[in-house]
Amino acid sequence: MTEQIYSDKEVLADALTAEKTATNNYNTFANECVHDSVREAILHCLEQEHCIQEDVFNMMHQRGYYPTPDADSNKVQSAKQKFSQGVKAV
Repeated sequence: MTEQIYSDKEVLADALTAEKTATNNYNTFANECVHDSVREAILHCLEQEHCIQEDVFNMMHQRGYYPTPDADSNKVQSAKQKFSQGVKAV
């Protein structure tokens, strides 16, 4: 029997970091792409990477490795007001 070198938490944290980096890179590639067909292929890869990132995040969250405490309601209202000022009705 082999000894486990890394914990599940460490493996998942590494996977989440890798997915965040991948989505960052694909987004940059899509923004700088000249050819429409290549851009569409990159955007498809970006969408897939976001799905993988969500899966990894959900695994971490479900196991308690990535806790997400509830936001303070005053802070939520403040953020809504702040960002709604930047949005104009069309």
